[in-house]
Amino acid sequence: MNIASQIDRYVAKLIFVPLLGTLTLAAMLLILDKMLRLFDFVVSEGGPVDVVWKMLANLIPEYLALGIPIGLLLGVLLAFRRLALSSELDSLRAVGLGYGRLLRVPMLYAVALMGLNVAIVGFVQPVARYAYEELRFELRSGALGASIKVGEFTNLGRRMTLRVEQSENQGRLLHGVFVRAETKDGKTLAVTADHGTFLATDDPDTIILRLSNGRLVHNAPNYRAPRVLSFRAHDLPIDLPAIESFRGRGRGDEDELTLPELVRQGHSEQLPPKTQNAIRANFHYRVVEIVMMLLMPFLAVALAVPPKRSTSGLGIFLSIVMVVTYHKVNQYAEQMGAQGRVDPAIALWVPFALFAGLIFWMYWTLAHKPGGQPIGALERVASKAAKAIGRILRLSGLRSRRELAPAE
Repeated sequence: MNIASQIDRYVAKLIFVPLLGTLTLAAMLLILDKMLRLFDFVVSEGGPVDVVWKMLANLIPEYLALGIPIGLLLGVLLAFRRLALSSELDSLRAVGLGYGRLLRVPMLYAVALMGLNVAIVGFVQPVARYAYEELRFELRSGALGASIKVGEFTNLGRRMTLRVEQSENQGRLLHGVFVRAETKDGKTLAVTADHGTFLATDDPDTIILRLSNGRLVHNAPNYRAPRVLSFRAHDLPIDLPAIESFRGRGRGDEDELTLPELVRQGHSEQLPPKTQNAIRANFHYRVVEIVMMLLMPFLAVALAVPPKRSTSGLGIFLSIVMVVTYHKVNQYAEQMGAQGRVDPAIALWVPFALFAGLIFWMYWTLAHKPGGQPIGALERVASKAAKAIGRILRLSGLRSRRELAPAE
């Protein structure tokens, strides 16, 4: 028992390092890719830069939900691949530790990470997604205090237009200001000024634009000619436009509902059948993605052990392709279930059963069939293809050197 516990700790250590590294790398790559897009979006909307970090924080649960299964898969696969290439796996099997016994630690990892994924996918991610969409809405509606865009005409409400040549102090100090306002009775006001400053008032729905060194043109239907006024300082009250409140969580987007809410609303007779199908499809999609994590250790072990006298990394590539392909199949099945073309339970669980059957067949071939190697044929094909490509490259290199050689 002491030897077995030491082996368990050794396997756990081998799994932990690549698991953590893969999860961190995947999350960082996804965050960096999204961060550039968010910076472009926030700058184009004229919002404050610090909102980018809030939006990225709300995306972390989604990226963790995607990265945890891949991290578990590669952690177990790289650990058993190391054991196989160093012949430690043969030694462990020789002393009576079969694949089933060695899978004890990977399954403990899978159960623990599956529980974490339940918390993320079922409860944290829906709330974070709603907060992310709310920030996007507030940016577009101006609720986050978006600054005035320099060199462009900005509408403040329906009857006022503002344009500035230069902006400082996060939009509070303006230079080269042009304002045109119109009242309901047809009166118009056009103002140009060298400088302008926004000031707060006691009324939260009104602010003051204090202009300095400018000219004002006032016109009305009953004026024979517009009235022109030069000023050193002039206060122009601006009524802030009413900002539409954001929708409630889960209205129009099933991804914002927690798992208990999906169960309740999926069986609610008050909702139309189309909405029920979409909610049920989303529920089955999340559950299938969570349960899939229990299959990752078996898939990793089946693809981690290369054929004898081979160090090919084909299993690593194939494992990622299989998981990503299955994820895309689940997304397509969710759409079919949401549209009512197929029952959501059938659309999601039939591919899961087929995927699970393939994984268990591969594992059984490796663990219980003498000399079994589930990817042996693919390894041989890949080896022959690599040799053929190498010969073609060598021949093309020889031809190139002969053509470049000087004629005797």
